Amino acid sequence: MKREYKGTLNKASGSGRERFVSGEVPSSRATQDRIEIPDFEPTLIPEGDITPDRFLDRELSWLAFNARVLELAEDPDLQLLERVNFLSIFASNLDEFFMVRVAGLKRRIATGLAVPSPAGLSPLEVLEQISEAAHELQIRHSHVFASQIRPALAYEHIHLVHWEELDDPSKVQLAKMFSEKIFPILTPLAVDPAHPFPYISGLSLNLAVVVRNPVSGKELFARVKVPDLLPRLVALDGPRAGTVPGRVARFIPLEEVIAQYLDQLFPGMEIVEHHTFRVTRNEDLEVEEDDAENLLQALEKELLRRKFGPPVRLEVATDINPSILALLVRELDVEESEVYKLPAPLDLRGLSVIGAIDRSDLRYPKHVAHTSRDLNPSETSKAANVFAAMRRRDILLHHPYDAFSTSVQAFLEQAAADPKVRAIKQTLYRTSGDSPIVDALVDAAEAGKQVLALVEIKARFDEQANISWARKLEQAGVHVVYGIVGLKTHCKLSLVVRQEQDGLRRYCHIGTGNYHPRTARYYEDLGLLTADNQVGEDLSKLFNQLSGYAPKTSFDRLLVAPRSVRSGLIELIDTEIANKKAGLPAKVCIKVNSMVDEAIIDSLYRASQAGVEVGVIVRGICSLRPGVPGLSENITVRSILGRFLEHSRVFTFANAGDPIVYMGSADMMHRNLDRRVEALVRLSNREDIAEVDSLMTRYLDPGTSSWHLDNDGEWKRHHQNDEGEPLLDVQSWLLASRSRSRSALHS
Repeated sequence: MKREYKGTLNKASGSGRERFVSGEVPSSRATQDRIEIPDFEPTLIPEGDITPDRFLDRELSWLAFNARVLELAEDPDLQLLERVNFLSIFASNLDEFFMVRVAGLKRRIATGLAVPSPAGLSPLEVLEQISEAAHELQIRHSHVFASQIRPALAYEHIHLVHWEELDDPSKVQLAKMFSEKIFPILTPLAVDPAHPFPYISGLSLNLAVVVRNPVSGKELFARVKVPDLLPRLVALDGPRAGTVPGRVARFIPLEEVIAQYLDQLFPGMEIVEHHTFRVTRNEDLEVEEDDAENLLQALEKELLRRKFGPPVRLEVATDINPSILALLVRELDVEESEVYKLPAPLDLRGLSVIGAIDRSDLRYPKHVAHTSRDLNPSETSKAANVFAAMRRRDILLHHPYDAFSTSVQAFLEQAAADPKVRAIKQTLYRTSGDSPIVDALVDAAEAGKQVLALVEIKARFDEQANISWARKLEQAGVHVVYGIVGLKTHCKLSLVVRQEQDGLRRYCHIGTGNYHPRTARYYEDLGLLTADNQVGEDLSKLFNQLSGYAPKTSFDRLLVAPRSVRSGLIELIDTEIANKKAGLPAKVCIKVNSMVDEAIIDSLYRASQAGVEVGVIVRGICSLRPGVPGLSENITVRSILGRFLEHSRVFTFANAGDPIVYMGSADMMHRNLDRRVEALVRLSNREDIAEVDSLMTRYLDPGTSSWHLDNDGEWKRHHQNDEGEPLLDVQSWLLASRSRSRSALHS
């Protein structure tokens, strides 16, 4: 039935603010302490015959994303060890989903703050549908491993074995290992009137053990934690097991080894039975920021509390004794719907041990990132002079096809070593444990340069690492700041100030990905190296906002959240609508990790209604419903998953034949647009604009392998044509095109 839509007010989920269904109104006082946020009037769909259920639920959409990851593990045409890795990634993804999203939803329901989702589902309906979908996915996940992956590994002589399948020499080997490396760190915890039920830490794998006193005949319960510090799967044939084709490699789950020697943990008792189980807890951080309290100290305290969050999921082996399960459910205080019965082994994240085996015949072909053609070293130097290259022209980088080490990393390392460089300003959201970026900043500070590092210590699950790097930077003399109260600093920015003959000059890098050399090898991201004066001025202003007080700053080539990303993009979309009505070229293409923000989605709906062609490439969550007659029939939504994690955020507009392209850090989510500092930069070089526009066209091409979203919220994989031939894998195509360009350059 068709209904008229009239904007209604709902409470913002998880906050005390009010929000239009079509767009969240930022009004945090803490945020406004530093950045002035103008009143934002969301653009509503005009009244008329509009479907009332125009949004897909974000939580269910996330589960659909993880189902796409699982489809890659199910793909028999994919290299075997890559399928193993996708199984492990699926498990890790789902853990985080429960720890953060499910835990947050349960918390809001318990406190009475939960409201119906924009998709029209009540909080309890969302929780029920999550449970149903998650149960189905976890069973499917276990089935893929048992029926497809495990036999395929065995065919390649890689075996996950049980204890009873071992020969005597292997058992002797494991007995020695248990005695020397495992037994000393195990701690059996009894449960009786003198010993209350122990605390079970989140994501730990455990053995529930029943023992019997041979004298009294009384049965007792105990818990043994499987140590996190030891490999999840024990390689029976040495650390290089499986690396030689044809040679047998055997792995055994650590919990099976421990189970064989439980009598050594409970001497004098009879071992009646044992079962594996695993608990997932609420591990999202809640830090109340206060100008009077040091944020670093507040976060360190909260990290300690994270370990004691309430349970949100209990995974148990299918053969568990019902009485033991009842004990666990009662003591852990979980609902029946939160119990997941799965075939052993539990916690398939551990398959990453097998996935890491060095078998080139079972992996993607080896990829070596090439130096950007604009940064090729000269005949007299092993490395390009990055500053000289940037003075010649803007340099658009596309990782991992363009090497991070010879571009972004080289830019900062050269800045640290260059005596003409006076200052370096840098944001750090996530970085690696042996970060050359951090080392470069330390070197620069020790060389007497002015160095500012804005470290986002609230980067989820990297908080502890970022605290460590913040301490290291401070000790080296770097000016370390932690951003703006009430906001996460998520933008990816570097600013280098260099003394030259005609005065100071600013060199900048703006990216879509983190300054993380390791993830830059498998995250797809864009970056811009530029010496453009306008961009330099914009970054100087933005860093002044982040480290000081500059609430009324305006920018030329940047859109900056929470102030202007949403409103700026909507204005650009509205321009496309006006151009279409005037008979001028009009088109919108957006590539993001998540498309959730209702105001952005509604603006795309209005564009579709005006006849504007809209293409959306989204890796993860998508609340937009494409292909709905009268609403979104001109919108197509695609998702690309594969060898590299698609991570870039790109926004292109036809602009009446003079294309506009923005790229940067912002996803289309409330948190990015309202509660984070994000930056998008407008490209100015026509070659770069054409390259990005061509890339977006390739992503959306019907001949490209991708998942298509239909108007019912279902994702369907399109990876073969009608004749059964494979469609173009865009990542492989990009790898090949980079190699061809490199060959042509040196021919």
